[in-house]
Amino acid sequence: MEEFLICLDPVTARFYDRVARTVCRTTEEVIQDALFKLAGELSLQSLAGRDHPTP
Repeated sequence: MEEFLICLDPVTARFYDRVARTVCRTTEEVIQDALFKLAGELSLQSLAGRDHPTP
């Protein structure tokens, strides 16, 4: 699996750290899940846009 380095501002990093502690997962897992969900949503939007092109 490829690795990527992302830089988060301190407030965002703290948010993901708190979420991770709450759900007993690592911060990396929480961010990975969030990015995976975002990718799925963007894919669905892309497919919906393809079915209904704008004039």
